[in-house]
Amino acid sequence: MTRILIYGANGYTGELIADGAVRRGMKPVLGGRNRDALEVLSQRLKLTRRVFELNDPAEVSRNLEGIDLVLNCAGPFAYTCEPLLEACLKQKAHYLDITGEIDVFALCHHAHNRAKHEGVVVAPGVGFDVVPTDCVAAMLKQRLPDADELVLAFEAGGGPSPGTARTSIAGLAKGGRARRNGQLIDVPLAWKVREFERDGMRRSAMTIPWGDVYTAFVSTGIPNIETYMAVSPKTISRTRWMRYAQPLLRIDAVRRLVEQRTIAQTRGPDAERRRTTGCYIWGEVRNAGGREAKLAIKTPNGYTLTADAALGIVSHVLEAKPDGGYYTPSQLVGADYVLKLPGVSLVS
Repeated sequence: MTRILIYGANGYTGELIADGAVRRGMKPVLGGRNRDALEVLSQRLKLTRRVFELNDPAEVSRNLEGIDLVLNCAGPFAYTCEPLLEACLKQKAHYLDITGEIDVFALCHHAHNRAKHEGVVVAPGVGFDVVPTDCVAAMLKQRLPDADELVLAFEAGGGPSPGTARTSIAGLAKGGRARRNGQLIDVPLAWKVREFERDGMRRSAMTIPWGDVYTAFVSTGIPNIETYMAVSPKTISRTRWMRYAQPLLRIDAVRRLVEQRTIAQTRGPDAERRRTTGCYIWGEVRNAGGREAKLAIKTPNGYTLTADAALGIVSHVLEAKPDGGYYTPSQLVGADYVLKLPGVSLVS
């Protein structure tokens, strides 16, 4: 019997995924650090649970015994990916997560040769970060094979979960990222500002360090990549002001205080808000001769898409049994995968 472990199952997104897994007839093991929350969830879903921290490699490895695949839903993934990935490589269990963190993608990519040798699939970013944008990038590459510039942007409705809010604060301390001539470069927060069109309306947007700065390069080989999020002009101004606060956010005590206050005010969208909000993805590529290709898609709420996308990729890995190694979403399940997910439609 195939055994799946969802780590961070008691978190906002982890619980959505656990619920979705049960609806699909799966019986995952629920994992995490919060014994009381896991106990409540495991009783509600009638599933087994494993409570363990990630600071002892031997304990992590022991808790992955008999597990075929780990889906890590516990962010920030900068803290949780490495110990779980190392244990997965040791136990020969596939490693998937829902990160959008650039440095985590790099960490996983660097494990490619080991994962290939062990027959372990390593596929970070199987949720809203970065399935839809990675698939859009791959589809655009098919439309314009000699593209050397890629722009990706998204507008997300519904509001963030506590985990997303915490990860975003950690990201603010690092500043912006982009890719130039194949190399990752550091750029200021809200480095560039531009507009995108949605339903005949203009949307202001700013550059953010989205995971595709790393993954889209792996998927497409396009050497120049910028990623944007549609936000209000007021948010752009506040983000640019945050450049001056970056040194303070690098102080652990200050960052933790900001995280605590933000998380206390963040609950994540409820079922009704997830049902009534969605997301919009833009993609543009350009080649050296100035030729362009564009593509846009609409998706359900990002958390709904995350559960559907992640569980679909879990099933693919277990059923198709791909060779071991590091994969981006489009490499693993194809450029058109996002178009097969419920509620996703191609706009142009």
